[in-house]
Amino acid sequence: MNVNGTTSAAVLEQLRRQPADQRRILFAGATIVTMDPDLGVVDRGDLLIEGDTITAVGPGLSAADAVVVDATGTILTPGFVDTHRHAWEAQLRRIMPDVDDLGGYVMATLAGYATVYRPEDMYIGTKLAALTAIDSGITTMLDFSHNSRTREHSDAAIQALLDTGIRGVHASMGPHFGEWDRQWPGDLTRIKDQYFSADDQLLTLRLATLATDEIAGPVLAYGPELARIARDLGVGVSVDAVFGTASSEAVLSWAKDGILSPDVTLIHSTGLTSEAWKAMGETGTTVALAPTSDAQIGLETAIPAIDEALSVGIRPGLSIDVEVALASDMFTQMRALHAIQRMRAVNAAYDTDQQPSRITTHDVLDFATLQGARTNGLAGVTGSLTPGKKADLLVVQAEDLNNMPLNDPIGTVVLGSDARNISAVLVNGEPRKWAGQVLDVDLPDLRSQVHASREYLLNTPAA
Repeated sequence: MNVNGTTSAAVLEQLRRQPADQRRILFAGATIVTMDPDLGVVDRGDLLIEGDTITAVGPGLSAADAVVVDATGTILTPGFVDTHRHAWEAQLRRIMPDVDDLGGYVMATLAGYATVYRPEDMYIGTKLAALTAIDSGITTMLDFSHNSRTREHSDAAIQALLDTGIRGVHASMGPHFGEWDRQWPGDLTRIKDQYFSADDQLLTLRLATLATDEIAGPVLAYGPELARIARDLGVGVSVDAVFGTASSEAVLSWAKDGILSPDVTLIHSTGLTSEAWKAMGETGTTVALAPTSDAQIGLETAIPAIDEALSVGIRPGLSIDVEVALASDMFTQMRALHAIQRMRAVNAAYDTDQQPSRITTHDVLDFATLQGARTNGLAGVTGSLTPGKKADLLVVQAEDLNNMPLNDPIGTVVLGSDARNISAVLVNGEPRKWAGQVLDVDLPDLRSQVHASREYLLNTPAA
């Protein structure tokens, strides 16, 4: 694919001259990692997009009036799906790279910086996070927006997702500390009516909540009342800070109350009891792992709960979590989980006659794409390059210096690639990154806004 020169610019111009709903794009000659169990990997294959939808995958495709993109020497994959990121914090990136524990993060960020956020700071942080996600190949991002101090704060976070063109999931929650309008969860009805009234749109809504009342009190803790609100609104639920004994007891109480289901996502899930995991597996509850967050910050056991999830039949999604201390991209999450699980498996079998049970690069790419989409309630929309799904995909340069020669396409994506190798990103059929550059961004203006917001946050005393 000639994506770095004048041909690419000409192709992009040709694409953008066509009305989006009438556009036809044919990617030709790529190695296509579909992540569809029935389609697998297609060598030297073609992929046809009509409007916002993938309509065909296979060798030797042709389509009248399609803009043909020569994708020779590239890998096409589904866009990555981030199942949990606190996007509003992005202008505080790596401000505490060596934070020692959850308490240190909570007190510095949620009890400190968060309390002085204005709506414009919510907008800038969320926009920066979403654009960075697109740059690194994340086409769907669940924004766990837990700093909704006023309705204007919520509106700003949603508008940022809209303005970037990412497939966004706005998961709304009130703040942990400080003054706020107490408009949540009542304001969710207005939010849904104003921004999420259509069934087929780029953004979706979820209710965000915490596992227990240990950190922020009972208002934010999941239970029958919040489950009823989510059910009445017809939205899913994302539950953060699912850790240890207290959360295990909460999980069992939710199972007893009948409020665990595939529409509920439990985030982290470290240090849970086997009884809690059994209840999660039996109810089809989904799980969002945060591999670097669990290990680096040291959440409960500090071990991502991949083996526990797989043991009860749950294939988890993956997430970034907090950029104040962690990497921003999905490649890091896949590699961290792949290495940690395989290390644990071999260590457990060491000096015994047991064979290690190790996950594969295919597994972690599945978690980062198809399972992430399922976890976010979007399995029928994105997560695989399946005809009929929306055209959320990446073009990865397989012949770049760090990837050539192409021997195993999945291994190359998971272990060899990074954001510099992603030459193009399409979301809903619309180019959002092309020739290695995120489109439609005034970078100097964004940089100025980000720096101004950060200086305000760092120099304003906590409320």
